[in-house]
Amino acid sequence: MALIVQKYGGTSVANPERIKNVAERVTKRIREGNQVIAVLSAMAGETNRLIALAQEIQDRPDPRELDVLMATGEQATIALFAMAAGGLGFHAESFLGFQVPIRTDSSHTKARITEIPCDRLRSALSSGRIPVVAGFQGVTETGAITTLGRGGSDTTAVAVAAAVGADLCEIYTDVDGVYTTDPNVCSDARKLDRITYEEMMEMASLGAKVLEIRSVEIAMLYSVPLHVRSSFSDSEGTYVVREDETMEKILVSGVTYSRNEARITITKVPDRPGIAAAIFKPISDANISVDMIIQNVREGGITDMTFTVPRNDYEQALEIVQGVATSIGAEKVFGQKDIAKVSIVGAGMRTHAGVASRMFDILSRHGINILMISTSEIKVSCVIDEKYTELAVRALHEGFGLDKAAA
Repeated sequence: MALIVQKYGGTSVANPERIKNVAERVTKRIREGNQVIAVLSAMAGETNRLIALAQEIQDRPDPRELDVLMATGEQATIALFAMAAGGLGFHAESFLGFQVPIRTDSSHTKARITEIPCDRLRSALSSGRIPVVAGFQGVTETGAITTLGRGGSDTTAVAVAAAVGADLCEIYTDVDGVYTTDPNVCSDARKLDRITYEEMMEMASLGAKVLEIRSVEIAMLYSVPLHVRSSFSDSEGTYVVREDETMEKILVSGVTYSRNEARITITKVPDRPGIAAAIFKPISDANISVDMIIQNVREGGITDMTFTVPRNDYEQALEIVQGVATSIGAEKVFGQKDIAKVSIVGAGMRTHAGVASRMFDILSRHGINILMISTSEIKVSCVIDEKYTELAVRALHEGFGLDKAAA
């Protein structure tokens, strides 16, 4: 008997028929002799609908109350699933985040999980019930409802799997695995049989939408085996695993892109100790993530600084930086939203030289100017004008031979 956590995304539970299909899948696993904990997202489009409702009331909805509102999406789904399982002769018990409980910090709309006591889940399993957990949501120490941010149901599922010591965490979605790039952009994209935790984490952070980055972090930390697969077929998906020698030989595993990018530049910043902290601490305090940072030192003890933030945080970040610029005596602040980030990812980069220059050459040959560059051991990212995104992805995918099956 294996203990399996199965997560189903919004498209998998988009309507009553699909919820019934999910119940069939879960109960099939149980009939095969396994124990299953199901983690469900809200129905496709429901979270966006709830956010739109909130914005009709407030331009910037109160984060605490927005969490209360958004959490209702998963509440509906888990209740409907429990009914569907009941119709198949199984007893399912639904758990909201606070009922598990999934304990989090108090960062509303972007909360992080701190602890998951498993007594209630284990009790349900031992009595033959199917625990069905609301993804995406949790509870603070003071009892306030929180949500985990976009893709948070992945994080819920992997965290639950780690907490209960599951043998496998299956992530069911509307694609049948992890591809070398977005098949909607590049028709030659190939499904990968396996990918390392590190590669998947980089791809998730760089724009690949198959898995949420924090879910991969937790899986790697607690060695939770992941299987990304489609809820609309029985075919094998992609396993996310630890790196081995075979995987190290592959130079580049995938090309990713993100249009959720904006950059902010602050000019003639005094070049002295403490200035960078003065700029970035208020941004961090506002729970806004900064990605790439470029600093250009000029003569006369001044510098220009450019950095990127998520596009949906751009207006708030720009407002914060404009206030900081006045206080530190910088010249001006300006930004740009029509940019994108394209990246190549591969464990093989650790042991191969010249990968970055090859990437730059490919982009140059297609007339694509590079605005910013960032690298790590297993990835290279370039910020470019947004209008060239798809061209860049296809060029890099072909240039690194990802359109050809591995030997």
